[in-house]
Amino acid sequence: MYIPDIYRNDDPEEISRFIRANGFATLVTTADGNPWATHLPLMLRETAGGQFLHGHLSIENPQARELQGAKILAIFLGPDAYISSSWYDHENVPTWNYIAVHAYGTARVLDHDQTIAHLSELTRHYEQGLENPVSVEDLSEKTMRQARAIVAFEIRIDELHAKQKLSQNRDQANHEAVIRALEKRAEGRDQEIAREMRRQRRSD
Repeated sequence: MYIPDIYRNDDPEEISRFIRANGFATLVTTADGNPWATHLPLMLRETAGGQFLHGHLSIENPQARELQGAKILAIFLGPDAYISSSWYDHENVPTWNYIAVHAYGTARVLDHDQTIAHLSELTRHYEQGLENPVSVEDLSEKTMRQARAIVAFEIRIDELHAKQKLSQNRDQANHEAVIRALEKRAEGRDQEIAREMRRQRRSD
């Protein structure tokens, strides 16, 4: 991912927070010699030995056949918004603000017991706070046979590239004008980008 220095995010805690908050990712590999992408939830695990992502694919997915030892790109996208140049106090071109993290690493296929542990952790994470949370441990043997139709994996993260394009190239007056214009719009993504712009400015 091309990242001009002004948009680069090198804060490890901020990057981890972003991945956890935007866990529905795009997994990119090659399959049968062609680029291939799957959209799926990935969970971040941080240990003394490094950072890892874990997820699972359908066993029928062509990516699953070539997963062991494969070089992986996982893309995490946050909010995005169109930025009109009419919001500036000078003539310029429109652009787009967004936040993204690219994680690069190598995949390892998990065994059956590790797959069940992965499913348990994933379900527990997304079920928390629900009125009647589902637990993998409470599912019947018949239902859990479906776990044999997936390939679970772990990715050891080798590199993280994080980009926050939030109008940092604008002076304070125009930066504030963009925020105010976004806050007036009804789209939820616009509101989210406005909040991220304010938060990023406070942290500088």
